[in-house]
Amino acid sequence: MAGLKKKRRKQMVAAGAVLLAIATGLVIFAGRDAFEFFRSPSDIALDPPRQGEVFRLGGLVKADSWQRGETHSFIVTDTNADFPVRYKGILPDLFREGQGTVVTGRIEDGVFVATEVLAKHDETYMPKEVIDALKEQGVYQESGS
Repeated sequence: MAGLKKKRRKQMVAAGAVLLAIATGLVIFAGRDAFEFFRSPSDIALDPPRQGEVFRLGGLVKADSWQRGETHSFIVTDTNADFPVRYKGILPDLFREGQGTVVTGRIEDGVFVATEVLAKHDETYMPKEVIDALKEQGVYQESGS
C-alpha cells in the first residue's frame, strides 16, 4: 500500500510540473506582443524588428530635423545611426532638438510611426535606456565632465 501512495505522489508531482510548464509557456506566448522593447537606431540597423512589432525607439532628436505641423516629423539619432519618426498629435512641452526622447510605435514603410512621445522633464534628465545606448556607442558624457 505504501508503494502505491509513493507512485501516486510521483505521478501528481510530474503532472503538476507539466501543467506549470504549459501555463508558463502560454503566458509568455500570449504576452509577447504586450511587451515593448527599447531599441536605438543602431539596434534597428543591425537587427530590424519584425513586421508590425510595437517597441520603443530612443535617442536624441537630431538638430534641424524637426518639421512641425499637424503631423510632426523628426529624426532620432544615437550619433551612429538615424531613424525618421512621424507623430500625429501634441508633443510634450519639453520636446526639442538635441534632447533625449523615447517614442513608442512601429515601423511602417521605413518610417517609425509613433503613438507616444516622451521627452526629458528637466535640464539633466535623459531616459536610462537612451543613456545606456549612448554609452555603448561611446558618445555619452556625464553632465559636469
